[in-house]
Amino acid sequence: MSHLHGKIAVVTGGARGIGKEIAKKLEEAGATVIVADKGSNPDNIRKHQFALDVTEEKAVEQFFESIATRYGVIDILVNNAGISRMAEVIEMQEEDWDSVMDVNAKGVFLASKFAARQMKKAGKGGKIINISSQAGKNGYKYMGSYVASKHAVLGLTKVMALELAADNILVNAVCPGIIETGMKQTERVWGGKLRGVDAAAIEAEDHSQVPLGRTGSPEDVADTVLFLASKAADYITGESINVTGGMTIN
Repeated sequence: MSHLHGKIAVVTGGARGIGKEIAKKLEEAGATVIVADKGSNPDNIRKHQFALDVTEEKAVEQFFESIATRYGVIDILVNNAGISRMAEVIEMQEEDWDSVMDVNAKGVFLASKFAARQMKKAGKGGKIINISSQAGKNGYKYMGSYVASKHAVLGLTKVMALELAADNILVNAVCPGIIETGMKQTERVWGGKLRGVDAAAIEAEDHSQVPLGRTGSPEDVADTVLFLASKAADYITGESINVTGGMTIN
């Protein structure tokens, strides 16, 4: 499990949930993993963790400059930071729309922009892995801002893959389905209130929709990221890989 030995990786939103598991997997594979997260998590003190708001351009630029100085030019960027809000589109507040789009779409743009500049200058290629969602391929009631943001991530992934291919910078996306995280639990509460049912009913419905018969774990997503970060995926770019237990097949 040392096939990423000598590689430097940055995981945004890596202090909890899916991002935390991604950071763990990359570290176990031998990479030096830098966690960039607006919040903090005491469980991650063994990692190199820095506070970062991915929606602030100057902060993102300075972050990548400081990482390059301290660790060297990164080899792998995982754009995992993300948030969600729930409401019918006609009831959605502008600030909720803006906050979701800023973190989920603008954050991917900014981190990719400054990471890719360094990768291009260094001339050694690299991997950018964007965490989108099956919501980037489908529509879901009450999730208008989240769905729009994740569609944006897939579109940006395709464009960056084309623009950066000549520099051997490979850009791919991972599209998780229903993954058991704190954010998913919160969404079940929100969704239950909007639909007039309890969170337990939403959870049972979630399980019933997955052909493999179970919802996913953060480890399921992290394993796919680990594959894309590895040499085994050196001829893959511009792709979006579903990790949905068969719930989304396209």
